Amino acid sequence: MDGRHSRISVLMFPWLAHGHISPFLELAKKLTKRNFHIYFCSTPVNLRPIKEKLPEKYSLSIQLVELHLPSLPELPPHYHTTNGLPPHLMPTLKKAFDMASPNFSTIVKNLRPDLLIYDFLQQWAPSIALSRNIPAVEFLPTNAAMTSFVIHLTKNPGVEFPFPEIYLRDNYAISKFQNVLESSANGIKDTERAVECCEQSSEIVLIKTFREIEAKYLDYLSELTGKKIVPVGPLVQDPVHEYDEKPGIMEWLNNKERSSTVFVSFGSEYFLSKEEMEEIAYGLEQSMVPFIWVVRFPGGAKVSLEMALPKGFLDRVGDGGMVVEGWAPQTKILEHSSIGGFSSHCGWSSVLESMKLGVPIIAMPMHLDQPINARLVEEVGMGLEVERDMNGKLKREEVAKVIREVVVEKAGESVRQKAKELKEKLISKGEEEIDEVVQEVVQLCRKKNRH
Repeated sequence: MDGRHSRISVLMFPWLAHGHISPFLELAKKLTKRNFHIYFCSTPVNLRPIKEKLPEKYSLSIQLVELHLPSLPELPPHYHTTNGLPPHLMPTLKKAFDMASPNFSTIVKNLRPDLLIYDFLQQWAPSIALSRNIPAVEFLPTNAAMTSFVIHLTKNPGVEFPFPEIYLRDNYAISKFQNVLESSANGIKDTERAVECCEQSSEIVLIKTFREIEAKYLDYLSELTGKKIVPVGPLVQDPVHEYDEKPGIMEWLNNKERSSTVFVSFGSEYFLSKEEMEEIAYGLEQSMVPFIWVVRFPGGAKVSLEMALPKGFLDRVGDGGMVVEGWAPQTKILEHSSIGGFSSHCGWSSVLESMKLGVPIIAMPMHLDQPINARLVEEVGMGLEVERDMNGKLKREEVAKVIREVVVEKAGESVRQKAKELKEKLISKGEEEIDEVVQEVVQLCRKKNRH
């Protein structure tokens, strides 16, 4: 599909979480290369880092549009994002988001885009667009296995999910997933919002995955929703070349043997408990595998690394491990030749990044969609999950065992091989999914113009 359609303006409107904003922005960048003009809408606190980091070449084609949420006493503007939001304020954030719908309506009225691309929680957004005869398409930054699993449970309670490979493997996963199903705000369950958002999508639904790993789930999702499901590919962010902040990381990795080291990170919005941190630390130590571990603490937490980690841990591991506090260039680390495994919470963006870079996964899902994502990682064959005990606790012996199996031992050879194959497959595919997305979207906009 070439870019020879007349320029189309798209209003992109993700949910207020980094794991949603980031794929929406990556999709926006891909579309600008194909003759689309993007209005990217979020709260000022979410747009600030984008404004600082967005490369100059996008300055004309991606326009940032501020959505102002109402000022609630318990939700000052720096909390108009899930990043650093105290968990008990999540329902308040969703309520404030709903209350901003009149502001969003004004934005749609003023910008008059050709198309709205929206997320799974704001069922009022497509209603506003459709009332103005603007097609609205949902974009899901999750995978088809998770989405079809949730919609199946919502629409067919008590009926077994037709794919036995996807299940909740222990009480911990069940309790975390129950939270997802029960989560609600402003009197509406998240699952109800999700189903309604899907129903309002104009003919198609976009989803961040690719057919080679999820064909049957894409087909089942289409059956459940009555929509054509269009995968957009992995949308992995290109590495940002700004490593002056932590130059020591690359030097340290350069001194490690090829595929010998494990990268450990649990995403930007999950914070390990002291107990989890201890078990992971001892597990890394017992594995005898070199590691680079990104440790994060909640904003404002006055904790030093030495206090958080087991006594003497840093001295004992010496040069065999590096602990980095706060931020690290994840893509740059994962593509380094010394990395042989990624110990991950299985946030979907991280899983796809691993696939694109050919790094096998040591799965330690924590909450949200992660337990289901970990099942998919094992089904695809490019990773193994660390099993928890009967009480849902991580155990150091199990952590060490799975790290060794994935990175070092002969038993993990097939996992390492599968990761390589997926990388090659993604390289050879290029951006064919984006071309199909463009085709579908152009068709929708042409249909609208004919009416």
